Amino acid sequence: MTHSESTTFDLAVKALDSFQIEIPSWGFANTGTRFGKFVQPAAASTIEEKFCDAAEVNRLTGVTPTLALHVLWDLPNGIDDVPQVKELERRFGIRAGSINPNLFEDQQYKFGSLCNPSPRIREQALAHVLDSIEIAKQFGSRDLSLWLADGSNYPGSQSIRKRIGWLEQALCAAHDRLAPSQRLLIEYKPFEPAFYHTDIADWGMSSHLCRVAGLQARVLVDTGHHYSAQNIEQIVAWLLHTGLLGGFHFNDRRYADDDLTLGSIDPYQIFRIFHEIHAAAADGLARSIAFMIDQSHNLKGKIEATVQTVVTAQELWLKAALVDREQLAVHQQSCDLVAAEELFRGAFWTDVRPLAAAWRLARGLPADPLAALRECGYVERIARERENRQAAISSYA
Repeated sequence: MTHSESTTFDLAVKALDSFQIEIPSWGFANTGTRFGKFVQPAAASTIEEKFCDAAEVNRLTGVTPTLALHVLWDLPNGIDDVPQVKELERRFGIRAGSINPNLFEDQQYKFGSLCNPSPRIREQALAHVLDSIEIAKQFGSRDLSLWLADGSNYPGSQSIRKRIGWLEQALCAAHDRLAPSQRLLIEYKPFEPAFYHTDIADWGMSSHLCRVAGLQARVLVDTGHHYSAQNIEQIVAWLLHTGLLGGFHFNDRRYADDDLTLGSIDPYQIFRIFHEIHAAAADGLARSIAFMIDQSHNLKGKIEATVQTVVTAQELWLKAALVDREQLAVHQQSCDLVAAEELFRGAFWTDVRPLAAAWRLARGLPADPLAALRECGYVERIARERENRQAAISSYA
């Protein structure tokens, strides 16, 4: 190994050692679209099965030690389900990660949750958020991840300004209940399910709400929650600069909504985002960013898609780490556009798979996690077990 190769490998080791990504419990379950659901025999139907699948992904990749949980989906009895989940943490070696309140499924949220015109419904929605914070405290989870479907479909049908005030009040109340080590991550989305206005529609609105709520509030960027061709890395740069970037929900999207596999449509975009994060760290900006996956696959095998996403995220993180930022700064300062872009693109086009494979082997992991998953037969085994279990339940019923 030459000196240059040794330096590159050392850089790769440092970058990959610093990277972990959280996987979502709902990514292992059967889900659908507005038009229907395609059932997979290997899909998880219990919280135990979700932890089992998460443990398999971590066994293969070594970088997914936490599982994001969705209250009501994963803890239908609220805080009473915490002891059971703690036992699953011990059994599978996977920790509960970010806690996600559910403020969109109940029929009472038809006209909004924290922004509903009804004071009673707003109070109930806030109570659920506060319960979710207590659940997070029980697990020692740092992040409460908040996404609202609140909005309206028709002009004049709601007071946009009043809803801002209600939302500010609720988030201040939630922030006041956080433990010192906890954070409130506020997500945004430009549209869907609301088609006229969404109450938290972009990063500016989310940033404002964070400032109003308090110092432990941060913006959560979902890479699928943007209009087509929006410059997400510029948003990330602004949030880094203002100290308001809390984390990401990673996925990809063809038009405007999410849930495609990370990097399947525009891997260069994720590379550009990661570059901004590496560059901020090189400039001495403190970084405490939650990297999380938010994908739910209807056609791809769920565990395979999760492993594929984790590996892709590692590769793009590593590519961005290989940018020669000192030389790039020289080109930027002299406005040498072609040289700067070629240096930048050169890192993106670098084949980092051998470096990632060497890093995995050095840590006792499979060189190719996706191939290892296919060879070990895990998916086929759980598909048989879960199909048989469901058939037995149906027969008994």
